[in-house]
Amino acid sequence: MEFNSHMQLALSEARAAGKRGEVPVGAVVVDPRGDVVAAAGNRTRELKDPTAHAEMLALREACAARGTERLVDHALYVTLEPCAMCAGAISAARIARLYYGASDPKSGGVAQGARVFSHPQCHHAPEVFDGIAAVESEAYLRAFFAQRR
Repeated sequence: MEFNSHMQLALSEARAAGKRGEVPVGAVVVDPRGDVVAAAGNRTRELKDPTAHAEMLALREACAARGTERLVDHALYVTLEPCAMCAGAISAARIARLYYGASDPKSGGVAQGARVFSHPQCHHAPEVFDGIAAVESEAYLRAFFAQRR
């Protein structure tokens, strides 16, 4: 199977989240054939739910679509390094591959901070590929926060 990045769709979800006044993060779940199962952007403010991160919403939607709590062999594309909460959910869902754009030195839970997947109590760690469309992801996040300062 040829590699096809779905980061452009994740970036589109991030832009839509930003337009709604949410932190611009987007996520896309892809099945083993490369078909998009779910896509979401942050909705924490809109839903008044601190767990409504793009990854959490996309995982919930994909699990509902598949009728299972595990997404074995699925991939997740995210514009920003997942936080510890989202990394825990990614592990629980048994996501096979995680692709993310921008690193998050403040709240990241994969390569920064908690490093959830390398913790001895982590039951499943996906393959991780960072830096996918990182420049575009970082630029959009910087512009979003610059407007609010």
